[in-house]
Amino acid sequence: MAVIMRLVQQFEHSKKQEFIALEKEFAGLEDRGVLPRGERLLPISSRDPANTLIWQASFKDLCAAQAALKLFETNPEHTELANKQKHFFKDAWIEFYEILEC
Repeated sequence: MAVIMRLVQQFEHSKKQEFIALEKEFAGLEDRGVLPRGERLLPISSRDPANTLIWQASFKDLCAAQAALKLFETNPEHTELANKQKHFFKDAWIEFYEILEC
């Protein structure tokens, strides 16, 4: 079953520029093939407030998505950036969605 994993991150609104600058560094890790490539979304009209960034990616199954999470936890370059970014977080959570084949 293919899935979409979403990392939902709410950040301090006053730190948006700093938060996005760090996201660009995470994207650089994806460009280099160090981390799985995802897309980043900022809400325009949503139940989520404007200070929310969503990173999402498709995976062949839930195990592959969980392997990506493990990579995020163990990769030293990701950890270094995450330690810089964590000071801007208000809240964060992970969502998984089944991709329906209709």
